[in-house]
Amino acid sequence: MPLPTAERPNPIRINDRWFLLIGIPVLALLVLLPRGVLHIRSGPIFLLNWVISIGFTCSFWLTGRALWIGLFRRFPRVEQTTRRLWLLASINTLITAAVTLVLGSIAGLLQGGHLTWSTFWFEFGLNMVPTIVIQLIYESWNFFRQWAENVRRAEQLQSAGVQSQLEALQSQLDPHFLFNSLNTLSALIEPDNEPAQQFVEQLSDVYRYVLLARERTTVPLSEELAFVETYLALHKARFRDNLRVVQQIPAAALPLHVAPLSIQLLVENALKHNVASREHPLELRLRAEVATGYFVVENTLRPRTAGLAAGTGTGLRNVRHRYELLRAPQPVEISAAEGWFRVRLPLLPAA
Repeated sequence: MPLPTAERPNPIRINDRWFLLIGIPVLALLVLLPRGVLHIRSGPIFLLNWVISIGFTCSFWLTGRALWIGLFRRFPRVEQTTRRLWLLASINTLITAAVTLVLGSIAGLLQGGHLTWSTFWFEFGLNMVPTIVIQLIYESWNFFRQWAENVRRAEQLQSAGVQSQLEALQSQLDPHFLFNSLNTLSALIEPDNEPAQQFVEQLSDVYRYVLLARERTTVPLSEELAFVETYLALHKARFRDNLRVVQQIPAAALPLHVAPLSIQLLVENALKHNVASREHPLELRLRAEVATGYFVVENTLRPRTAGLAAGTGTGLRNVRHRYELLRAPQPVEISAAEGWFRVRLPLLPAA
């Protein structure tokens, strides 16, 4: 079973070239209005003041932009917006006050005087204008970006639901045929053949769960594990001692949710792509880590060299994509090290 390329968090990318080219000169001109720029009759002096204002506005803009990007990387989630905004406001206010104090003091000394409190508050208020405008621009951009992402995610979920319903309609005849066939088979089996009767019942339970799980977005971990236990019992009849399963599931994890059939898919991949023989039994470990918020499926990594074609990783990509659509609090983690293949599925809050 091949290990997909590890995904790294995508750095935030802002295409704000036009904001910078247009916004900075316009904002620099606007902050000059309260300073009496309209009363300047000399063109060169007007341009000089505008260029100086552009320099200061550019500094404020790039500083605020870098600060916003840094805080957004640190607090990217929607529920962290309030914290991010408070930090932005606090840090920007302190920076603006410090810059105003330093520049005002230098200007006062050059003019043979000193910076008065009235002048400081006036200049501080004017300098806060570009700071506030810059943060509003980037927060508005982020708001519409998240809105578009939510719309796209909703459309994907709706499309997946429609596809699932279509598949259910296409296979409407199959459940009845299969269950009737299993009942017929069960009746044909000798009453004394209890293992065969149990195998047929387990097979029926597995297929029933697969059909019911299609209609659900998430399922409790307890239900998924009960299904996986039945699924493994079917394979134990074939593998016997060549398959060893160890489970470590604390009771606190059972009410939490997972994507339906996600654990079963990982178990199926382990059985399909790895050697399970008397010399090299396949070891499968299932455990829930409540503290970290993950359910871990790991198996000994001994890829088959014959019989089956190499896996394409499609199943793992689908599992990862499903958890992304479910907006899991943590990403799906996939790794292979020291002879073990390991997949960590995020545990979801109970619905």
